[in-house]
Amino acid sequence: MAEQRSHITATDVAKVARLARLDIDAETLVHFTAQLSRVLEHFGDIDALDLVGVDPMTQPYPLVNVLRDDVEQPTLDTAEVLSAAPEAEDHRFRVPPIIGLEG
Repeated sequence: MAEQRSHITATDVAKVARLARLDIDAETLVHFTAQLSRVLEHFGDIDALDLVGVDPMTQPYPLVNVLRDDVEQPTLDTAEVLSAAPEAEDHRFRVPPIIGLEG
């Protein structure tokens, strides 16, 4: 099987930063691009490991359900909480849309 290497470009990092609404300068962009490239290279090293016979796991040690019982508790007053929000609509927080910023 041919080895695949993922390469990330400054353009990729700039797009992710814009989608995350991060304002980063050119020097930071270069720094983050180098860091993310090293992370992807490490993933490639992990992908190259021979894991035949290794069972998949979700935890490195056995866990018993660590969640508490779901018990109804008093909560904050909805009207009071929404009165502190910048915008509210139909008893909910109103937030600006973030989908569709790609282009």
